[in-house]
Amino acid sequence: MTDWSHAFLGALLGVVPLATALLFAPPAWPAALRIVGFTLALAAVITAMACPRAARRGSVRLANHLLGTDLPAPIKPASGERPWGPWTNRLRTAGWLVPHMALGGVVTGLTGLLLFSAGMFASVWLRGGGAVDAFGRHIKVDSGVPGLWAWGAVAGCLALAVAVCAGSAAVLRLLAPVFLDHHPAERLAAVEEQMHQLAQRNRLAQELHDSIGHTLTASTIQAAVAGELMERDPDAARRALASIEETSRAAMDDLDHVLGVLREGRSPRAPQPTLGDLGSLVERVRRAGAEMRVETLGAVDRIPATASREAYRIVQEGLTNALRYGTKTGIALRVTAQDGWLVVELTNPVDVGGAWFRSGERLGQGCGLVGIAERVRLLRGEVFTGMASGKGDEGDEHGGGLWRLLVRIPLRSAS
Repeated sequence: MTDWSHAFLGALLGVVPLATALLFAPPAWPAALRIVGFTLALAAVITAMACPRAARRGSVRLANHLLGTDLPAPIKPASGERPWGPWTNRLRTAGWLVPHMALGGVVTGLTGLLLFSAGMFASVWLRGGGAVDAFGRHIKVDSGVPGLWAWGAVAGCLALAVAVCAGSAAVLRLLAPVFLDHHPAERLAAVEEQMHQLAQRNRLAQELHDSIGHTLTASTIQAAVAGELMERDPDAARRALASIEETSRAAMDDLDHVLGVLREGRSPRAPQPTLGDLGSLVERVRRAGAEMRVETLGAVDRIPATASREAYRIVQEGLTNALRYGTKTGIALRVTAQDGWLVVELTNPVDVGGAWFRSGERLGQGCGLVGIAERVRLLRGEVFTGMASGKGDEGDEHGGGLWRLLVRIPLRSAS
């Protein structure tokens, strides 16, 4: 039934170009001129019907729903699209409409004729016999048992109608990929778009990991501090609880931003934090009970937005690790923007004899530092992590009990 519906829609679409073409082939014209006028008018109308992008989208949807094909939806062309984008696809759509209309008209006409003939054979036999004019022949149908062959003719007409419809649908299924599938360049563009979306989703997942991880770590520490101070210093406990509220609200904003992007490509509601927001981040860390020293050199507030956003996330993840694994004392952050480089250096003491270190859970193996490395690599920068000596230079892996994160990002390639 769906195959016949597709054919019937093709026949309906063919009414307009066929009627228009007949107007350009009046009987008074010579035969050769009539053929030329009919052909040109038919081609012009079909091409005009294929020009709207909705015609291609509709053809793909009809083929998928009624013919059972699995054609991809047409790609919406972007600004500055290649020359093949609009016109090649429009001509291909016109090429698809020709067999769709032609076979649709044939199938609709033959189906109607065959059903009418089947009805005539059955009606004449039921009325006691008579003559039937079918396919240009005068056929006599007897009454009773001698005329039972008429039901064989009915079955034959119905089977032929089904065969014509199925054959037409099979032909159109073979032609659909030729005219309606993506152009090779479109397939490449679709793959590139898919890769871009996957990369963006991975980036959003990393941002969510950094933000929520930092919030949970800071909130856990502050909740423990509030519990300890509830009896002997209620004011300090209330400050810790207020900090938990503030930190959680910031995390909710980040979560809203990520979900807003993931839901149907919706634009983010809030701007992404940059190094300009470093003060509030440091303040939250200090409220968690950490002792921290911060130093900035150069025009940190004028670096490119991309580098500033990524650097903020790098610092956030580094501080999260410092709170989670460090001793919360002696944390030092230095951010420098000079000579075309953005340098972020974060050091914090760690207990090399602690349970997390002895069990093999090293900082360099965590998801957070993997995310930092990915961010730095995208900006064509360099990242160094590991145990360092107390002076901050790179030393033995177990020496000094000082963890160091050093990131260098070229500012010219990050803009």
